[in-house]
Amino acid sequence: MTAHNVPNRNWSYPTAIKFGVGRIAELADHCKAAGISRPLLVTDRALAALPITAGALNVLDAAGLGRAVFSDVDPNPHEGNMAAGISVYRAGGHDGVVAFGGGSALDLGKMIALMAGQREDLSVWDLEDVDDWYTRADADKIAPVIAVPTTAGTGSEVGRAGVLTNSATHKKKIIFHPRLMPVVTICDPALTVGMPRFITAGTGMDALAHCLEAYCSPHYHPMSQGIALEGMRLVFENLPKVYDNPNDLDARAHMMSAAAMGAVAFQKGLGAIHSLSHPVGAVYNTHHGTTNAVVMPMVLDFNRAAIEDRIKAAAAYLGIAGGFDGFRAAIMALRARLAIPENLTAMGVQRDRLDELTDMALEDPSCGGNPVAMTRENTRALFEACM
Repeated sequence: MTAHNVPNRNWSYPTAIKFGVGRIAELADHCKAAGISRPLLVTDRALAALPITAGALNVLDAAGLGRAVFSDVDPNPHEGNMAAGISVYRAGGHDGVVAFGGGSALDLGKMIALMAGQREDLSVWDLEDVDDWYTRADADKIAPVIAVPTTAGTGSEVGRAGVLTNSATHKKKIIFHPRLMPVVTICDPALTVGMPRFITAGTGMDALAHCLEAYCSPHYHPMSQGIALEGMRLVFENLPKVYDNPNDLDARAHMMSAAAMGAVAFQKGLGAIHSLSHPVGAVYNTHHGTTNAVVMPMVLDFNRAAIEDRIKAAAAYLGIAGGFDGFRAAIMALRARLAIPENLTAMGVQRDRLDELTDMALEDPSCGGNPVAMTRENTRALFEACM
């Protein structure tokens, strides 16, 4: 094991978090404590063949919990992936889910746990994060989830929702239930070491986007505000380190913390970064965090009048000179260092679909947390600026 100074810690905000290098070894113990005797490990296709997944399955198998895997998970998972996973879950007589991977696997694992025991006439779309729709589900039929993130960005490991793409409409929907909060989350920084550099970059920028948008949201939530600010600091200081040296476990640990912090913080709200990124990802199947990074500086410009003083305060805390302009320049420098595409055109987005994307962005729940009210006119202009 590479030398490191990462301490082991047990946290209970917002759920039980087992944080530290090597703590994947505790996976079977936490399954048993949660009452899971036949777990289904849900991961993505690429991860399924990697040694870290085999290691997790070995831990389960050695404890008599089997080594069942479902890995038919697309980068932007949809209801077809969920249905296939539910079939495997039911056929195997499973009683809990180990959601293992990045945001796609974590979200789909939650969806399988949510829907596998529900009545047949309940659609997952009936549980979108709207008003109290979650009460339509039978809470007692939701299977327990153990979350094991292998990337540092999404933060789904500490959230009560999952993102699922409707394959018919190409719209991403946030599916919510309080019982989707993992009963235990294992944050083992060593699991992130083998990530490809572009995934390290994209997921890290996703964590930054979560923190930045939560920090800028006009809603009142001082706890999230403080968490978001410190999360930004961790990303600025540590994302370049892990990009340059994937084996830096200290920096990996700080990024894993920042990812969880971003997801906790965005209880305060998200904004235009995500409301633009969600439809682009749904239509063009782009990497979510990378798309966030592409539109981030343009959204800063869009919101400047409403957030300039707040960004000046953040820049001062982060040690960035130049107030708002200095902060924006730091974002641009970080994007360049991580080889983030310059604009949406470079990601394959076509102008003839901007009207469609604009409509989808305005339907996305994230736009409600943007500091500047989003209209059809200004959102269409923002998409143009991102091209």
